[in-house]
Formats: sequence, C-alpha cells, structure tokens
Amino acid sequence: MKKLKVVFFGTPDFAKASLQAIHKSHHEVVGVVTVADKASGRGQKINESPVKKFAVQEGLPLFQPIKLRDSEFLNNIKALNADVFVVVAFRMMPKVLFGIPPLGTFNIHASLLPDYRGAAPINFAIINGEKESGVTSFFINEKIDEGHILLQEKTEISDTENAGNLHDKLMELGADLAVKTLNGLAEGTLQEKPQPEVENPKTASKIFKEDLVIDWNQNSKKIYDFIRGMSPFPVAFTTLEIDGEKKIFKIFEGEYQLLSHQKPAGTLEWNQQTLQIFTADGIYFPKEVQLAGKKRMSVKDFLNGLQHSKNIQIIDGI
Repeated sequence: MKKLKVVFFGTPDFAKASLQAIHKSHHEVVGVVTVADKASGRGQKINESPVKKFAVQEGLPLFQPIKLRDSEFLNNIKALNADVFVVVAFRMMPKVLFGIPPLGTFNIHASLLPDYRGAAPINFAIINGEKESGVTSFFINEKIDEGHILLQEKTEISDTENAGNLHDKLMELGADLAVKTLNGLAEGTLQEKPQPEVENPKTASKIFKEDLVIDWNQNSKKIYDFIRGMSPFPVAFTTLEIDGEKKIFKIFEGEYQLLSHQKPAGTLEWNQQTLQIFTADGIYFPKEVQLAGKKRMSVKDFLNGLQHSKNIQIIDGI
C-alpha cells in the first residue's frame, strides 16, 4: 500500500486521537496545524491544545497560524508536498487551503451525515434521544459539513449514556475511520458519494448559555435526554432561589419517573435524602449536581448543605 504524506488539522482531544492513530500507521504526518496558544483563567495561563502537545512530544512539524489565508503559512504548507489533508474538530477552511493537496482534504465528523451538521453533533444526538450515532469521513467543500461522503461507521447509544460517554466512543471510532479513509485513498478503492437529500435534516448548531436552561414544562424523558446530552459539558442548569438568593444549579445526572400529578411543572420538593422536581408528566430526581460557587457533588451532599435553609424554589430564566 502506498504511504501517504499527511498534513493534519485539529485542536481538542477528539482530534488528538485521530492524529495519534495516523502517526502510528504507515502513513507519514509531515505537518500539524492547530489553534494558536491562548491565555485564560485568572492567572492568564497559556493553554496549548492537545493536538499541539502531541505534535511537540512526537517532534512533528507544527504550525499555529492566526489567519488561514496568510501567504507565508500557505507557502509553508504547500512546501510540505502532502498528498492529503485530514481535518478533525478544526475551524472552517478556505478553498485556497483545502484545495492544495492532490488527493483532497477530508474531515472526520462525529455524526452520520447528513444529520447533525454543525458544531455540537454529539450533544444533539443524545438530546434528541437517538438510538445510534457514528462518524463520517467526507471531502471538504465550501459548504459546512456538506461534502461527498467517503466512509461511515455506526455505534449504538444506550439510554444511560451521556455526551461524554458518546464523545469517547466516537473519538476512538473516528481515529480508526481516519486511518481507514487514508488506506482507501492510498489504494484507490474509495467511491465518494453525494450526501443524501433530506428534506429536514437534524441540525447541531453551536450551544450558547441560554440554550442550557432546563424547561421543566417538557415531559420527563425529554428533560432526562436534555440533561444527559449536556453532561459533562457544557452542563444543563436551572436557577434556584435559596432563602431569597438566586443561584445557578447545574445538573449532570439524574433519573425520572412517570407519574400523574396536579403540581405545576418546576415545583421542587426535598428532604434529607431526596430532591425531586415535577415535570409535565412525572418527576425528575437529580443525582449529580453543582451549585454556583461549589464543586460537583452527589445530591445527598447538596441536601446536607441545605439543612438550615427554609425556602427553596426554582425560578425561570438565568
């Protein structure tokens, strides 16, 4: 099998797994492109991406351009004479860049395209109660996540998985698919095909803070799926008023019970052992939570801290 020269583009751990797999394969990584280092937090500590850390560790040529259209950067990438570019969890690329390699530029996307195009496919697969997900390799074009499909791999989603569990499964599946796609391109055996035309494809748009608010007026299963779809990041929340003080209350994990009742949705009841929140058709029981200013904890530990509180209720909004 022909050995392909690869330039890899990616940033987070999800991408690092694919880079690692390609580097271990018989193909040659001739360059790695990742985001520029950023200062964050109170101490303005410089954060390096997982992809950068791996590239440095393995001595791979590294590029961290501010602008992807920068002429010096483009010339440096062209000089690598790569056969193909591989993109995993990176940013949108201009044609002047993705059009460079003779075999094209392909992306690994964490969904079964054409469903869940966009920034948060893993979260929305769980939120929507899907029973399966997967990864897709496809050629990049000028439209987001709409290029011709090369390969797909599927995996089941259990009723108890959260976005973090699915992320880890798809990360490994995506790494395997990246190598399989390179092998297929090297052998000339892949048949690219247009994405199926779907009238209303499911989308996975970027998630903002206002999207994380739990709507207790929904049914229990929908709330359960929403919470696990946002866990462990970016985390769904509701707002509690505790003795007159408003605090963000994040919920990572819980259970639900279908139950006919007459209480308004969002009614909160608690004792020393149990916290329960009424939904449209039952009760949701938080199990792993975090109150603003505190660490993540079990609901029992949270309730222990409420022994001297008299009035606790859920209020709308942020």
